[in-house]
Amino acid sequence: MSSFHNDKVEIAYLDEGEGEPIVLVHGFASTKQVNWVYPSWVSELKRNGRRVIALDNRGHGESSKLYDPELYHIPTMAGDVTALMDHLGIERADIMGYSLGSRMTAWLARSQPQRLRSAILGGIGIGLIKGGGPGENVAEALEASSLDDVTDPVGRTFRAFADQTRSDRRALAACLRGSRRLMTEEEAAEIKVPVLIAVGTEDVIAGSAQALGKIIAGSEVLDIPKRDHMRAVGDKVYKSGVVEFLSGRN
Repeated sequence: MSSFHNDKVEIAYLDEGEGEPIVLVHGFASTKQVNWVYPSWVSELKRNGRRVIALDNRGHGESSKLYDPELYHIPTMAGDVTALMDHLGIERADIMGYSLGSRMTAWLARSQPQRLRSAILGGIGIGLIKGGGPGENVAEALEASSLDDVTDPVGRTFRAFADQTRSDRRALAACLRGSRRLMTEEEAAEIKVPVLIAVGTEDVIAGSAQALGKIIAGSEVLDIPKRDHMRAVGDKVYKSGVVEFLSGRN
């Protein structure tokens, strides 16, 4: 495992391939392996001439587990991404997030546009602005003694996923509570880097990609047909759409 420290937080990452760099930022309760390696994103992007960097967000995977929600604010988590870029000597990169990773990517696109060639917002639509993503019901599901004790359907989905990925559920609950801040419509409208918004057509968690696309001027929208939030990640339409979008940046 490759890793570095951003202050006292150890961040695990992978760095493979050659070419223009792209940084991949996974979703809540996932890992770099689950989100990007297993669905063949890393190999696909390498085949298309990219240097691929992917990290485990703090509280996830092989990175440090923290239990204070104050350590999981979106700007703080996004700071791990730019700290990794600095560690690797990368001044500017394409950045692709999924779900929570897209919230981090959108924050960077607005606050540090000089670090991004483009932003790919996977698994997030108007939920970036209007109440999208898991809530307290999911945090409580993560803290429950067992999945059998969870009755909320969304909570059950995330709890089962966390169990499947063998995650530290207490760290995830802290992450969820600390990373809830939404963007305002005005903040999203300030994003000026090239943006692709990619959402499954059956994704009720992300919210409408088209609605977000109307707010971020010049953004492109990619519908991932017949996919929900969990099943869109490895979809071939998603992959081909991202490769096409990236080719337009060259």
